[in-house]
Amino acid sequence: MGKSSKTEAPSINAIDVDASISKKKAKERIAELQLELLKLQTQLRDDQDHAVVVVFQGVDAAGKGGAIRRLTGRLDPRGYDVFPIGPPEPFEQRQHYLWRFQTRMPSRGEIAIFDRSWYGRVLVERIEGYCTEDEWRRAYDQINDFERAYVAERTPVIKFWLHVSKDEQLNRFREREKDPFKKYKITEDDWRNREKWDQYIEAADEMFARTHTEHAPWHLIGGNDKWHARVRVLETVIKAMNQTRGGA
Repeated sequence: MGKSSKTEAPSINAIDVDASISKKKAKERIAELQLELLKLQTQLRDDQDHAVVVVFQGVDAAGKGGAIRRLTGRLDPRGYDVFPIGPPEPFEQRQHYLWRFQTRMPSRGEIAIFDRSWYGRVLVERIEGYCTEDEWRRAYDQINDFERAYVAERTPVIKFWLHVSKDEQLNRFREREKDPFKKYKITEDDWRNREKWDQYIEAADEMFARTHTEHAPWHLIGGNDKWHARVRVLETVIKAMNQTRGGA
């Protein structure tokens, strides 16, 4: 395996989960950012010289879906795909675990957004025992090499961890149970994962330490205020896309 250029890794304890912005200001800012992002997408499609990958991870009910909706809200739907990642299908289990992500990576001129990703190997699969310890320990270097290969071809891999406090997560779980339009979002798996909160936080911090690299850094965003998180996501994606264009 090739060596990765590591930078100082972020940690969950350092996240300001209560960072906030007024809803009015956030909506105004989001409208500005969505227009800027649409212009960048149009340039990306016209140039056809690179692609963009956006990865969302985080604790349950941290606002990944809402952030993705604002990210894609004004984009040309012909130029992006959103992949919600769940358990692998039986035919996928017969392949290397990265195979199902490799087949979803974008062509030049396109954007791929992963709602959870290959990092499941070192999070849920590690904690729930769906892979061996040797397998998840090997995965860090495999993932770094996988991401480096795309970044070397001028395809940025923009990685987000959205986080909320444990109390805020409980509030959102209860809200989902009461709201008929959100009830589908809450499952027994969510409650079971909550019981393993400390294990997931420990695994996430190790993941940051091993996979926060110069070529594909992690962006940790506090999400107790959903509007703050949505603005930060848009700003970060735009910055990364501009940096990639500037490096042409």
